Amino acid sequence: MKILYYDCFSGISGDMNLGAMIDLGVDKDFLIGELKKLNLPGWELLVERDQRHGISGTKVTVRLTGHDHGHSHVHDHDHGHGHSHGHDHEHNHYHDHNHDHSHAHDHEHGHDHGHSHSHSHSHDHADRNLTDIEKIIDDSQIDSKTKELSKKIFLKVAEAESKVHGLPLDKVHFHEVGAIDSIVDTVGAAICFNALGVDAVFVGPVELGSGFVNCSHGRLPVPAPATAEIIKGVEIRTGGAGFEATTPTGAAILVALGTHFSDLPGFRILKTGYGIGQREDPRIPNMLRVYLAESEEKTGGHDALLLQCNIDDMNPEFYDHLSEKLFAAGASDVFVTGTIMKKGRPGSILNVICEKGSEDILKEIIFTESTTVGIRTLEYKKDTLARKFEQIDTIFGKVTVKRSFHKGREVSVKPEYSDCKRIADEKGIPVREVYNKIIATIFRE
Repeated sequence: MKILYYDCFSGISGDMNLGAMIDLGVDKDFLIGELKKLNLPGWELLVERDQRHGISGTKVTVRLTGHDHGHSHVHDHDHGHGHSHGHDHEHNHYHDHNHDHSHAHDHEHGHDHGHSHSHSHSHDHADRNLTDIEKIIDDSQIDSKTKELSKKIFLKVAEAESKVHGLPLDKVHFHEVGAIDSIVDTVGAAICFNALGVDAVFVGPVELGSGFVNCSHGRLPVPAPATAEIIKGVEIRTGGAGFEATTPTGAAILVALGTHFSDLPGFRILKTGYGIGQREDPRIPNMLRVYLAESEEKTGGHDALLLQCNIDDMNPEFYDHLSEKLFAAGASDVFVTGTIMKKGRPGSILNVICEKGSEDILKEIIFTESTTVGIRTLEYKKDTLARKFEQIDTIFGKVTVKRSFHKGREVSVKPEYSDCKRIADEKGIPVREVYNKIIATIFRE
């Protein structure tokens, strides 16, 4: 099983996550090209090598360019995670921090309900609420799987801000400047995750940091209220960093992507990526470490959930859209079986298999995207084969193949369909021909 392991010994922010993903091998030009499909002006992505405490890694900065005040802004953090900003500081053009709440300026972004800017220049930007941001994502040319995962991450932040501030979800606003880099960080996280094609995400203990942040509500302790709300249920540490180490966007990425948060199985490290933060701190290197690894611990039975519902009054064309959204939200499998319902009417049973912890978002999708009025939740044991992913050389270049094992013996091997489809599209040949030629290469080895 191909996995990511998040080692958040110095917390996590959106830009640190992008740095770690690029350091693991996601092509920066591919990431930027996909982000441009958002058709969102006013930003550029700066990618550079940097070090913290002698450890080198990749540093990513979202530079805002679309606001003509005679300069460009560099926002090295995940601004914009809720409400409009209450700034009570002189505005430097380079913010030396890497997340939503400024360490260097000692204030809290996104927790003031009104605009009380005391910048050395004025901002006249419109606010965006969650619906506005979702529309930007939906109207873009990025793939549907990335769209759904991006919205899932944003929703985690918006729900936390809504609860913390006692506001309806549609009243949580994101200031335009903050929203731009937050959108880039969030959608970028989804793009990178899907590009790596992993089967699971393990999350170790998360450092939240220490200290205080100031906002118009007063001096608040770290973690910020929204971060504490998002990260609940995840094992945490505090005090290891002398600043606010984990941001709301960073916490939302972990919660949205994570599949295992405790009793983590063993794994073999394939590659290590380091995402460099914006701070220099003598106590702890400000960086995120993420391992690309393999694990075979899921070969035995493990607990899973089966969500089922009967449907006899829905347009069959809707199932494709429903299935895409369920897979993007973390379903392990989605399938439909035919049945005969009451009064002899033909109907369908929607079956969704998922890991424990992801059922709430999947149920919400089922209730909102289908016509069912009830869902059955069944616990059961699931046995899976151990899987190993590797790249091989073929006449089409590097191709990922999946090998499956039972009790240590290989029982099947096949190329990844996504690679076959990509090659077929590029070469203008049938996908069947690509598949067969790669299989021939595999068995000649």
